Amino acid sequence: MVDKRLASVFGLATVSALALTGCFSSSSDDDDTVETAEREHDERSFSVEESLSFEGDAEGANEAVQSAMRYWGTYDGIQGEAGYTVEIPEGWDGDGLIMWTRGFGGEGEELPGVVPRVAFRNAVIEAGYAWAASTYSANFYDVRAAIEDTNTLAINVVDFIEADGGPSYDEPAQFLIAGNSLGGHTAAAAVERETLERAATPVAYEGALPLCQAEQNQFQWLGDYTRVAHLLAGFDDAEHQDFPEDLPMVLAALFELDGDNNPIFSEPTDQGERLKQVARELTGGDRPIFEEGFAQSTWQFAVLGTGGGDGTVTGILARNIYDNTDRTYADEVVDMEITRVAADDGVNPLRDDGVRWLPLIKGEFDVPVLTMHTLGDFFVPFEHQKLYRQRAEDNGNGDMLVQRAIRAPGHCDFADPEIETAVADFLGWVNDDDEPAGDPMDEASIADDDYGCEFTAIERPGLPQCSEG
Repeated sequence: MVDKRLASVFGLATVSALALTGCFSSSSDDDDTVETAEREHDERSFSVEESLSFEGDAEGANEAVQSAMRYWGTYDGIQGEAGYTVEIPEGWDGDGLIMWTRGFGGEGEELPGVVPRVAFRNAVIEAGYAWAASTYSANFYDVRAAIEDTNTLAINVVDFIEADGGPSYDEPAQFLIAGNSLGGHTAAAAVERETLERAATPVAYEGALPLCQAEQNQFQWLGDYTRVAHLLAGFDDAEHQDFPEDLPMVLAALFELDGDNNPIFSEPTDQGERLKQVARELTGGDRPIFEEGFAQSTWQFAVLGTGGGDGTVTGILARNIYDNTDRTYADEVVDMEITRVAADDGVNPLRDDGVRWLPLIKGEFDVPVLTMHTLGDFFVPFEHQKLYRQRAEDNGNGDMLVQRAIRAPGHCDFADPEIETAVADFLGWVNDDDEPAGDPMDEASIADDDYGCEFTAIERPGLPQCSEG
């Protein structure tokens, strides 16, 4: 055991970060019982920020964006009021509409307006598509609100624009969906067969573009990493709920410290090296850019800041969903000594009033899906892409999934050309049946030193470069 009195020696502040506490259990996938227990999230309320306005003259905006029409307003969402933003190119009247789904918005009460990055806007508007985005009616990790509120906006967007004093447009002839991080989870889940059957307002999206997507395995990863770190730091008998208090000592045991007692994640101790090898396996296995992603303190603290949670995904669920009863950790001692936890029964069931509290990505879809993920992402790991591929193959629709790996260390760390190319290739696939190229997801390919080179558009400083040819 580590003496907790050592904590006073180190001036390490625990970072609350993105607080996505909780984990995934496959045992809840097919539970048909509607959950009746109250959850913390039911008592929360949110408000849309006062001004949702945005302009077309953002740095890097092309002429199509600068000349586009922009609208914003509010509407009734599943948890309360939601806000919307819309950008429509010149000459558009009921042509294609891409719904943009935002990432995690924190835990505040205010819901700020949503405007995608300029590279996305450039590609979408230049292609003649409009885009629309919802603030959702709730913050926290509420993918249920994200799906239901985005669908409501999609179906009613031209009515909302006209009701708020804008012009009259024809109904969109085609709906597509794209998003990043939590929004990537939303975009992928929105085209699942279960969502189409269960959503309160279903939308038949003709394709999805999930970027750096989170999913249900995200919460398994967060719970696993913090528990393994706790154990390898010497807290054999510690309760997981004590992790935030123990974190300074955990870091001191697993990593070298700089002169200000901050951990150097690129310099693990012997026990920290064991943790790194476990993390490598949990996040996607041997692959380029893992080391660089592991060393980034921003995303290390984002993961570590979720430790000690109760498995309810910060109140999105009523009970614990974390389950490691069958987990293997690529470390014999960890596999023997780690505390095993089972998820509560019926924690994330099907509902009769819309999608689940935590919608699932099962790989059951019937439209083109193009994903893109960075190899070094330590917060929302590349492992999600391997799982997505396996599920799609198991369901016989692997030919509808194209995946791309980007050689970057951060979360959603895409360059503008990578976004623009992905959008163009996605639209070409949906509209012209021109299936784009992607990266394989077998272990041998992923472990190759040049994996991810094909779709990485820029050389990022400090990273191993691709070989010639």
